[in-house]
Amino acid sequence: MTAVRTSVLPPYAAQLRVYEPLAAYPEPERARWQAYAAEHGPDADGTAEAVAAAALAEQRRALAALAGRTPGALPERESERALVRVVDRVTYVCPWTERLRSWQALDELREALPAFLLDTVLPPAVRAAAESDQARWRAAHPDARPWILTSRWEVPVRWCLPFGEEDRRFVPAAPAGGEGPAAPAALFYLTSMAQARRRVARGYRALRAAVPASAQGPGGALVAGVEQIGRWLEEFHPRSLVELDYGGLVHLLGPQRLAAERSVAVVEAGVVALRAGDTAAALRAYESVTARWRRVLALRQAS
Repeated sequence: MTAVRTSVLPPYAAQLRVYEPLAAYPEPERARWQAYAAEHGPDADGTAEAVAAAALAEQRRALAALAGRTPGALPERESERALVRVVDRVTYVCPWTERLRSWQALDELREALPAFLLDTVLPPAVRAAAESDQARWRAAHPDARPWILTSRWEVPVRWCLPFGEEDRRFVPAAPAGGEGPAAPAALFYLTSMAQARRRVARGYRALRAAVPASAQGPGGALVAGVEQIGRWLEEFHPRSLVELDYGGLVHLLGPQRLAAERSVAVVEAGVVALRAGDTAAALRAYESVTARWRRVLALRQAS
């Protein structure tokens, strides 16, 4: 593997990932991932290790691929790389699916930017070609879904629901030693698919009981978002692992805020309060988390 050394930090983005066991993949895909895992080794061995170094290496590799040429709307071919975790001697694989995720990012960009700015970033002809490629690929892969969801500048409230405080793992940054590069800090949550589905279903039922199905505004949007996450998790093998990785947000938060960051615990307490009928306490928990991430989101405008 070619090492790409740059001073770039990871993007200020979090990721929600699913790692499926090798047994979940049909042949010949299973054999390919098995060979990949054997050749590259695990990116994390056990539940306490982070995949931060591997994720950063992949982001730097993508940056190097863009250097020296005109950026396109998406990669020319699908990535054959993945994140690999080994837990209790079972190998779990999370494919990068960069091409599929690039199409999704293009959709998000279309919604986020005004037309004149979008045309500057990605000319209409480039977008049209990407959309045509996507339509053809979707026709051939109607059941495709990404193993990775990305959120920039925040951890959405709905992403906290699959996890409990006991799933929290913080790995401090390690200084460079000899020839080896420095290891980035990492904050992540890791749980079983069974636990994740159970918690999301519990939170969804509590929210549906408290928020009318026709509700507009943040409440209705939260219910819809939780339902979407639940449906996404149902697409994967029941013995998968689910991970919330704060990614580059650890650099944005800084040491003090990072140590105090307990959004998952606050959301978990809010669901408990909601199930007990204490809507005031649940609302305080929700407002606490959203206010915390609004302060982080405000940094987008900082120059």
